[in-house]
Amino acid sequence: MAKGTNQKLKQLYLVKIFTEETDDQHGLTLPEIISRLNAYGVNADRKTLYQDFEELRVFGFDIIGEQNGRSYYYYLGQREFELPELKLLVDSVQSAKFITDKKSKELIKKLENMVSKYQAKQLQRQVFITGRVKTMNESIYYNIDKLHDAINTGRKIRFKYFQWNTKKEMELRRDGEWYETSPWGLMWDDENYYLVAYDSADDIIKHYRVDKMLKIVVSDEPREGQKQFKAFNMPHYTRSLFGMFGGEEYHVTIEADNSMAGIMIDRFGKDIFIVPVGTDRFKTTVDIAVSSQFLGWIIALGDKVKITGPDEVVERMKEEIRRLSEQYL
Repeated sequence: MAKGTNQKLKQLYLVKIFTEETDDQHGLTLPEIISRLNAYGVNADRKTLYQDFEELRVFGFDIIGEQNGRSYYYYLGQREFELPELKLLVDSVQSAKFITDKKSKELIKKLENMVSKYQAKQLQRQVFITGRVKTMNESIYYNIDKLHDAINTGRKIRFKYFQWNTKKEMELRRDGEWYETSPWGLMWDDENYYLVAYDSADDIIKHYRVDKMLKIVVSDEPREGQKQFKAFNMPHYTRSLFGMFGGEEYHVTIEADNSMAGIMIDRFGKDIFIVPVGTDRFKTTVDIAVSSQFLGWIIALGDKVKITGPDEVVERMKEEIRRLSEQYL
């Protein structure tokens, strides 16, 4: 039998065929495999294919042969990622606000290449679960890479920061002045990526939306804030913020009907202390950066939830209610 034009690539083409065209629900017979190899300019026969399959198994590919009726089918079994795992990754990519629509589609296409063409259709169906608002800043993908580089090498960064105006245009904050900060970590909250950094000018820890950062430059200066971040608790910091809006932190006591226990646990975690108040209500105390967003969340829960302390926060809630009442006169 004459050799094909791509005979030396035989094993690579076999991997391609098994990866793209087979799974545990779809196999190929030996004649079908031979036909596909011929289409790639590779000649093969039954005897050599048996040896090829065994070599692929030794290398780590899960090549399985099963009889179905009068025919024998071969397919690629276990893969690096199982289909349910890839569905989870696709959902995460598609739902993440900080990834643009264009980049989401590119990443999902790459994930589809990790399964057969039949299973890829199931991943495509996962995409249509959304109508979510996505970021319009295409550079975020590369921003994250630069920020990781700065964090890993312990260096400061400079960047421009923007907001959207009523014309849907990028409008630089601080009249376009550079921000300079010491990056220490990245966190994902409410489907957005945030940089957590130390601001030496104000001597405080701040956070920034990564998709609103532009022209990031990693400097040669070593970052600052070692002392502050040594005592910094990232999970506590995240739990204390509402919608990532900052504010003065208080130990806030919340009293609520027993039916609201699940909402409190979902928001603040199972570690909170729940103390009964009579038979129908309970109270809990949580550390919160008190902002209008937090007060609005409490208001939205209705008459079953009430802030009872400290007095400063109760007074702020009363002021917020008065402000809202006057706004709608």
